Amino acid sequence: MSTKFLWGMNMGTIYTIPQHYFLTASYFYFCGEMMYGFYGDVIRESESYRWMGPARYDFAGTRVFLRHRSYEAEVSFIEVPDETTHHIRSELASCRNEAVRNSKKVKCLMNCAVCANGIKSDDPIVFTSGVEMLPQTKPQASKWLKSKGIFLSVGAALMSCRNDKAPDGVVADAHLADGFLHLVLIKDCSHVSYLRHLLRLTRKDADPLDFKFIEHHKTTAFTFVSHGEESMWNVDGEVFPACQLSAQVFRGLISLFATGPQL
Repeated sequence: MSTKFLWGMNMGTIYTIPQHYFLTASYFYFCGEMMYGFYGDVIRESESYRWMGPARYDFAGTRVFLRHRSYEAEVSFIEVPDETTHHIRSELASCRNEAVRNSKKVKCLMNCAVCANGIKSDDPIVFTSGVEMLPQTKPQASKWLKSKGIFLSVGAALMSCRNDKAPDGVVADAHLADGFLHLVLIKDCSHVSYLRHLLRLTRKDADPLDFKFIEHHKTTAFTFVSHGEESMWNVDGEVFPACQLSAQVFRGLISLFATGPQL
């Protein structure tokens, strides 16, 4: 097998805290995205309509959108300082492609300069098993930020996740092997505002995250605590119940035999 076509891909780990003391904590893996709130409700709702085939997602999505349910939760994540990504931007400045050189959001393509100069995230972060799920890291090594409130959706994407309904994906500038995950927090808003966000997802070269009620953070790890009685996630298209969890990305953990993303 030629190493010329070996392509690295980020992998995420999920560490869950059970709701009952007699259960043990568990580790899971994901390679695309994990979504809570709206998308978690859609995947759970769609399970009742499997006989409809792929159309069940549109049907379930419409029902969930009309309910417009929001959830109280708390999210903590590692702050990524500007100097961490400065060397990546320096590499892009020398790129021959002027469009790439001048763009603030660079899409992941074949021979991607961002993936070639990503950060290392080989050391796992140890989380305590307490209610707050505080990470055991050195204070000087990592700064943790917190966002608490009412959310319509909480999502973490390791890649752009382009598809027919979202031609640029959920996060257009997410990369396959840069060592980051993109945390998207959508706070409670009106039906109309959320519909505008969803419509932008369907349009190419639109920015679905450019709203005041949406937070977008590039990070390497985060923790999540739900303040409700039930909590459902959509992890790579599968139903995943968890009220408390943490997630971390590992850069290029999987090697694929491929040429990389292309236009």
